[in-house]
Amino acid sequence: MTDQHCPPFTLEVEAVPGAVRLRLVGDLDYDTSEQLVERAQACLAADPAPQTLVLDCSGLHMCDSSGVSALLLIHRGTSPGGVVLQLWNAPRFLLRTLEVTGIRHLFVLDGADAQGERAQDGPPPVPSG
Repeated sequence: MTDQHCPPFTLEVEAVPGAVRLRLVGDLDYDTSEQLVERAQACLAADPAPQTLVLDCSGLHMCDSSGVSALLLIHRGTSPGGVVLQLWNAPRFLLRTLEVTGIRHLFVLDGADAQGERAQDGPPPVPSG
């Protein structure tokens, strides 16, 4: 068995007027998901609260079920205040996980929503035909 060394999980925070960006580097798993949730909650509790919370996933190597749970907890924290939650640079494995679990519609990907409207909380549309 090979010993694959992954860098430790780190979070870099960048605040700009109206927005906070959290850059995730490493594995988002059971051991690290609480750190992400706590940091996101602290950012959302700031005065004034950001209008947009960006999770930059460009350095994310892995996301297990605890990581998915963390993303859902963060979404739950952004919803009441109308904060837009964006996932930037989501790796293919994360996009696939969001699709398979049926939660992709909860997140704005790569700032694609130019109007800043929230992703709908309803189920994704069912393809016809």
